[in-house]
Amino acid sequence: MSIEPAGQFATVHEIVKAARKNLTQGVWDYVVGGTDTETTLRRNRQALDSIAFRPRVMRDVSARTAKTEFMGRDLRMPVILAPIGSLETVEEGGGATPAKAAEIFDVVHMLSSQAAPGLEGTAEAAPDNNRIFQLYIRGDHAFQDDYVKRAMDNGYFAFAVTVDLDLYTRRERDLANRYVRRSRRMAAQDPSAYATSIGYQAGYNWDDIKRFKDKFDMPLILKGIGCAEDAALALEHGVEGIYVTNHGGRALDTGRGSVDVLPEIVAEVNGKAKVIYDGSVTRGSDIVKAMILGADAVGVGRLQCLGMAAAGVPGLLRVLELLEEEILICMGLLGVNGWDELDQSFICAADPVNEPTVFSQHPMVALEPHTY
Repeated sequence: MSIEPAGQFATVHEIVKAARKNLTQGVWDYVVGGTDTETTLRRNRQALDSIAFRPRVMRDVSARTAKTEFMGRDLRMPVILAPIGSLETVEEGGGATPAKAAEIFDVVHMLSSQAAPGLEGTAEAAPDNNRIFQLYIRGDHAFQDDYVKRAMDNGYFAFAVTVDLDLYTRRERDLANRYVRRSRRMAAQDPSAYATSIGYQAGYNWDDIKRFKDKFDMPLILKGIGCAEDAALALEHGVEGIYVTNHGGRALDTGRGSVDVLPEIVAEVNGKAKVIYDGSVTRGSDIVKAMILGADAVGVGRLQCLGMAAAGVPGLLRVLELLEEEILICMGLLGVNGWDELDQSFICAADPVNEPTVFSQHPMVALEPHTY
């Protein structure tokens, strides 16, 4: 598969503007919004902005590379296109669009079980990509086992379960817009079936993790780990991947910023599992900060949606190009050639200079205030 990136976009702020023009208010707010007060969403950005770099100079940085390895896969850079539900409302390709971009750019795509064209259709659209499947628990053991078997049969190299969204949250932008997501449509059409369906997520527990590990020989990732205690339990149950995220500020409100959580989890894991970081990643320098703090890979969510909305696969490829360019520049100016040369001596605490918003790292985004 060969598709050229959308070269008309010189910066991410141009991609954001194009995406805004292509999306309705309802879909736009679904993509950029968070839960309740959106405090957790803003703390994700604030936490990253509270880290400053301590560069070294007079070093040979002529051999820079962003390449890395993740769960046996050699990647062009440590990026996972994060699982996002209802992607088909953002761009008609749905989950197939990031799958194609991941295949071309040689990063990882994690497909949400709530995104069309589904598990099989997405695998068919990009047969050679590095793919992980993510499940929301909406059924019994037979329901869960069916997804695991289908993922294995369709070349997904790991399986992820979301564990931080046992209840649907009040995303007030969506409520104010009367924006009806897939889950809300299900609730309206058959309230009883819907209540039964989401009840399975609320009942999911560590016994279910043991059952998975006893039954399936497939790497398991828990998405939504937010403290060292749960990371320790995950390790006890043989989990191979710890996904540090607060659902982009769309789950529990007034929580900590994801990057504030990352160090305690990395210390607890101590190399016994892969650690994925996710939370307000909009610059290559954000990826560098997360990697310095011990992440093995970094999830990109909202920025993925905006690249898709701006120009489909080429738009998302351009996002990945810009992130890679920023990573390599950041590495060079820090005085290193690769991830193995970085440690925490390259960062320190600092006061943020911007009011944290989804786009505060892109000051040239000139949108009306209500669209943030």
